[in-house]
Amino acid sequence: MELNELERQRAAKMEWLRAAGMEVYPPRVHRTHSTAEALQIFAGNEEQETPLPPVTLAGRLISIRTMGKVSFAHIEDGEGRIQLFLRANELGDAYELFLKGFDLGDFVEASGTLMRTRSGEISLQVAALRMLAKAITPLPIPKEYEREDGEVARFAAFADVEERYRQRYADLAVNPNVREDFRIRSRLISALRRWLDAHGYLEVETPVLQPIYGGAAARPFVTHHNQLKQDLYLRISFELYLKRLLVGMYERVYEIGRDFRNEGVSYKHNPEFTQLEFYCAYTDLFGIMETAEELLSSTAQTVLGTLQLHFHGHEIDLTPPWPRQSLRDVIREGVGIDYLDYPTADALRDVMRQRGLDASSTASWGHLVDRLLSEVEPMLIQPLFVYDYPVAMSPLAKQKPDDATHVERFELFIGGMEIANAFTELNDPFEQEARFLEQGRAYEGGDEEAQPMDEDYLRAMKYGMPPNGGFGMGIDRLAMLFTNHRSIRDVLLYPHLRTREL
Repeated sequence: MELNELERQRAAKMEWLRAAGMEVYPPRVHRTHSTAEALQIFAGNEEQETPLPPVTLAGRLISIRTMGKVSFAHIEDGEGRIQLFLRANELGDAYELFLKGFDLGDFVEASGTLMRTRSGEISLQVAALRMLAKAITPLPIPKEYEREDGEVARFAAFADVEERYRQRYADLAVNPNVREDFRIRSRLISALRRWLDAHGYLEVETPVLQPIYGGAAARPFVTHHNQLKQDLYLRISFELYLKRLLVGMYERVYEIGRDFRNEGVSYKHNPEFTQLEFYCAYTDLFGIMETAEELLSSTAQTVLGTLQLHFHGHEIDLTPPWPRQSLRDVIREGVGIDYLDYPTADALRDVMRQRGLDASSTASWGHLVDRLLSEVEPMLIQPLFVYDYPVAMSPLAKQKPDDATHVERFELFIGGMEIANAFTELNDPFEQEARFLEQGRAYEGGDEEAQPMDEDYLRAMKYGMPPNGGFGMGIDRLAMLFTNHRSIRDVLLYPHLRTREL
């Protein structure tokens, strides 16, 4: 490895410590307590004035302050931080090893007894100290200062945001708030799963590699199976496989996992993303609306302890019930265009261009309606169910009984972005075949996001599929809402980035 000057200095310290008899990457750790447990032990024994047991702590050095034969340092582990109090007359030769060989970022193990310093800080009076892992590359340790309100502000760690994404491991190491964001993400997934399990849904796993992609309007990633000599697709949705299970007599199924779409990258799009989809027999669009309200409000209460979200200057209230409005009315109020007045792509394209809106010359009528919705989307801050979509935009949803031009579909918008999509699912195999054929013609006409024919799915439907409602939600966008982040990259541990040019 090529090392810079600072790294060479640290590597030299590593060799010096080894020469002095200290292993810098020992095979075992002897930690007895976390920092949080140690602080609790002290608090529980301080009033009783009983002798404290010796403890051994482990963590990363995040501060060092030396005053001759006495030094103070802080270590941090996954639960918090604690001060170390080190004295030369107690540590002997180990004190010199600490002064000359230890750096910020090193992982260390410290044994001793808990005490309170004259300044009042609970600390570990160190009787033994050793290295656990020498940090060769210095971490971008942030500076901290206490504001007038008593809160601690942190700054100057990773000023380059993209570098934080590229080196997420270092970002997590120095930013507790980033670690907390990903804990929130993990807790919200657990809360979603617990709610669904408690309401009779069965968690299942469906294929990631699929011979035919489907269930969404998106271009797939293509791969090849060498042994089978077969092209396969990374799934863009779980939908068609989950609905096959309804045919197999499961009434409530769900999956939480990765989808992959070969599309553009934006503040709310990543080529791979985490999705929740569930399907419920014997319900419809309106039953799914009620389920969505309960699921998301319960998850917010469990994870955040509140139904009030603070999201980029907006106060969002997740208290059910949430308002509902037709797509036609939302677009008409937002941009002043009634798409039903323009039944062809050319007519709709012309009026959009007259209003100064982007309208691709190759876009279908359905895509143009979707483009109109994207103009309105940033305005939809509070939870809103937008329902009744044109058939052309929804090849897998059931038609409205009183309007053959629209289907029973909703999209849920919160915080100015689409959070979820749901249908009264189409269960007529003949109608589904006709929709697939229409999508095939759209694909031949240049629509690379059209749904391909899936004959096995039609075969499953012919055995009989119960009436059902389905729901799909992007976990990443929900995490954005819960953590008050405007970019999806801030809630993905490893977001996709362009290859860096050397």
